[in-house]
Amino acid sequence: MDGWNKLQAGLTGLKLGDSAKGFAKGFSSSVQATRERLGQVAPDEITELPQEYKDLEARVDALRNAHLNILKIARVYETETYDYPTQVQESISELSSNISHTLTTFANTNLKGTNLPLPQPTPQPIHPHKTLPHALARASAAGAAAIGNDRLGKALAEYAVAQEKIGKARVVQDEQIRAAFLGPWSATLNSSIAVAIKARQAVRASRLELDAAKQTLKNANPARQEQARLEVENAEDDLVQKTEVAITLMKTVLENPEPIKNINELAKAQLAYHAAVAEALQASQGEIDELSIAAEGEYRKSRDH
Repeated sequence: MDGWNKLQAGLTGLKLGDSAKGFAKGFSSSVQATRERLGQVAPDEITELPQEYKDLEARVDALRNAHLNILKIARVYETETYDYPTQVQESISELSSNISHTLTTFANTNLKGTNLPLPQPTPQPIHPHKTLPHALARASAAGAAAIGNDRLGKALAEYAVAQEKIGKARVVQDEQIRAAFLGPWSATLNSSIAVAIKARQAVRASRLELDAAKQTLKNANPARQEQARLEVENAEDDLVQKTEVAITLMKTVLENPEPIKNINELAKAQLAYHAAVAEALQASQGEIDELSIAAEGEYRKSRDH
């Protein structure tokens, strides 16, 4: 410990230029930080920061952690395939089969020989969406086309239409979340919160410089006492100023209503999506239910004879 103190005092006692003085102060602060980390500084020799500052510091840490943890999860919305089944291995041709293409082809084939107008098959899309609803839609539509125009084929076709609508709603939801939540949420983290954290780092550096200056004063020889005392006073003024700035910035971050607005936008996008899901399933399930009842009735009737 005495070696550290002598080294600090020796550096401070040298007649140095401004840049060299800055280096000496930085080195002394590094020495102070190392000694504190190693437990070589008594608690009463570490300058106590205001309680208001420490309370704000804890709240900003909680705010930052909330942003980081939610962002870590919500970033899945940046990738369309986050719910896409990994076990599905669709070929290029299967992936390019859009629900509308498959269903119009199905209808065109099965309505031949009737009085109903034949729909023209729509062209295949180039870039199909890879989401779970879209995968279910493609598989159901392919099943309907393969099975034909019986009740199961019709049920699969109805289900495919619903899943296609759900898939489109999923894509819209993700776009809204990226624009109205992920962007602003990340901006808050990388701007105002980051500025507050940087101000706190400046406070810590200033506090270390002050405590290093106090150690230098404590170990200074009589010829250096006055200069060392002035350096302590300057360091105290600097710490007070930087602490006030940090407190102001932390209060500004904590009072910012933007994070609440961002969470609201996230919830709104999810609500709109789930409402669209309920609407699509409700419409198709009624038709599928009628097909199910008719098929079960016909099955039982055939077993009675």
